[in-house]
Amino acid sequence: MSLDRAVLAFAGIVVLAGIILSLSVHPMWIWLSGFGGANMLQAAFTGFCPAAMVFRKIGVKPGAAFR
Repeated sequence: MSLDRAVLAFAGIVVLAGIILSLSVHPMWIWLSGFGGANMLQAAFTGFCPAAMVFRKIGVKPGAAFR
């Protein structure tokens, strides 16, 4: 799996987890989805993605977007 796909998969998990937790545990969990969406938006404009840095450090091979 490339770094790009790992970051996208992680972002999808964060957003879906926030939605599921907000429906099943407490409505304030929706902030997790908001945080995930905001992070994706800022990464699109700045190119800075903390998740990509973590995945790179654990050895995930770079893709086209996060070099």
